[in-house]
Amino acid sequence: MMAELAPPLAMFLRDHLPRDKGTSRHTVESYALCFKLLVVFAADKHGIRPSTLEIGHLDIATLLEFLEHLERDRGNGARTRNVRLAAIKTFFRFLEFRYPAYLDLAAQVRQIPAKKGDVPLIGSLDRAETRALLDAPDPDTVAGIRDRAMLCLTYNAGLRVSELVGLALDDLKMPALDEVHVIGKGRRERILPLWKETRRLLRDWLALRPESADRHLFLNAMGTGMTRRGFAKRLSLHAQTAAHSVPSIAGKTVSPHLLRHACALHTLEATGDVRKVSLWLGHSSVQTTEMYLQADPTDKLDTLHRWRPPSLKKGKFKGVHDELLAMLAGT
Repeated sequence: MMAELAPPLAMFLRDHLPRDKGTSRHTVESYALCFKLLVVFAADKHGIRPSTLEIGHLDIATLLEFLEHLERDRGNGARTRNVRLAAIKTFFRFLEFRYPAYLDLAAQVRQIPAKKGDVPLIGSLDRAETRALLDAPDPDTVAGIRDRAMLCLTYNAGLRVSELVGLALDDLKMPALDEVHVIGKGRRERILPLWKETRRLLRDWLALRPESADRHLFLNAMGTGMTRRGFAKRLSLHAQTAAHSVPSIAGKTVSPHLLRHACALHTLEATGDVRKVSLWLGHSSVQTTEMYLQADPTDKLDTLHRWRPPSLKKGKFKGVHDELLAMLAGT
């Protein structure tokens, strides 16, 4: 007899991930979306209601068809497919210790390979584009003062958007405002110093920040914490403004992560040390940070200047009869 899917899935999302694993709210939401897509797909495949699904309905054939469905019907790339697969594998590891009858299925799920895809170069902003974007918010409005502080802090600390919107007032070192305490992926913590300009913009915002029971550092127009989507909308608006002064911005997709990439590349350019960039960004491994080496041309130019090409003699067409060359020579 197969076990119902709903009870262990609810326990996995509501208790195991946030309580036992310390998983961030953003990751839990990503996992929940994955299983929402999966249960709808599996229920349709087996011709039953999602609430009546059992663990056994998530067999290998169904899971492989689901992954193919993500790419074929939803237009997801290899990276999104692999994120969904990682969520499924994590769930089956959770099941192993609680439902021994599914040990064989869990072992099969572990063997599903991640899909390799093209690894694009990291997009970024040069210094002129970054400056134009930071200057874009209107300094004569409350929203503009808030947005200037958000953008500058994001760039200064290389924040993920989830880290930015998750910041609380207590995460700033008061009253100097010279440090920010960040909790990133995997609950990894880091304390980062802030530039004088960032401190000034934060003071401007805190002086105007509305009184609210919400302790988030940045509030939206409703007086509650700024959301990921809300920040993305504000950033898109300011990118359009910045493109008036620096037109090259118009040709780029200015996402919240682009400021983090800009911070990483400019830090790498200034220090030449990928380990410092890794610590600044809160990466779990230097290998993750090495992707910025692909985008930074500095080392490549140094290599080009040091590696001189061989001296080759100039070739000449002598002693070779060719009708086409003869015709060209006679014109």
